[in-house]
Amino acid sequence: MNQELISRNIGARFNLKVEYEESQIQRVIDILESELIGLKPVKSRIREIAALLLVDKLRKNLGLVSSSPGLHMSFTGSPGTGKTTVALRMADILYKLGYSRKGHLITVTRDDLVGQYIGHTAPKTKEVLKKAMGGILFIDEAYYLYKPDNERDYGAEAIEILLQVMENQRDDLVVILAGYKEKMEKFYESNPGLSSRIANHVDFPDYSPEELLQIGKIMLEEQQYVLTPDAEKVFLDYIKIRMQKPLFANARSVRNALDRARMRQANRVFESAGRTLTKADLVTIVPDDIFKSSLFNS
Repeated sequence: MNQELISRNIGARFNLKVEYEESQIQRVIDILESELIGLKPVKSRIREIAALLLVDKLRKNLGLVSSSPGLHMSFTGSPGTGKTTVALRMADILYKLGYSRKGHLITVTRDDLVGQYIGHTAPKTKEVLKKAMGGILFIDEAYYLYKPDNERDYGAEAIEILLQVMENQRDDLVVILAGYKEKMEKFYESNPGLSSRIANHVDFPDYSPEELLQIGKIMLEEQQYVLTPDAEKVFLDYIKIRMQKPLFANARSVRNALDRARMRQANRVFESAGRTLTKADLVTIVPDDIFKSSLFNS
């Protein structure tokens, strides 16, 4: 940039707080706060990315050099830790700041990108990319795209097409690769081209038992159910035991457990149909509705 332009703009003034409020980013972050319990490191990282993008936008407005910050991201963590929800809010932020034309999110897995025979993968992948243009493409369990032990696998072809688009059309598409941390690290080691295009790495920690209890209470509240105080204690015990078992998926496992508790509650209510039922009978989950889980009886 020439010195004259810098001198002309150096006296320009703006109120960062006003710019921030006008962008409505805080509204998106507030929604994120209300939607997700805990995850402080994740929320902090999203704020940092939003701040960088806002400052970059202001620099552009003043004619200052802008390096066009890389927007492709990696979300790592266990299932049920809010990766898709955060991706949705990230899409909102990018749209409000003008870094995304449409602000939509397309979520896919390997099966949506990789074909079963020669000539099938390229059109399949390109069709998904076409739908995602102007927004965010979220690839869950991205490491399944790469199967080095299978010479006849077509995942490598999908990765090549993805790499080209991530580089050549990065102004019109943001790619988020997601999955378990260890598997994602191995995936990046095997695909340095992908790794070099990812500017933002966000790690999603597992929830604590107390956070999962809080999440469960919010889920029930949304469905107009409530746990009795004793049922809360039993459900917390359930969570602590379930966390030690295979295939635990954080909030997803909590939702599944509560769905089964509601079924047991419904069965309990049905069996007492001979008496007059109150509203409290229909909305209350009691300890026995959780105690009857196979987890306590195995």
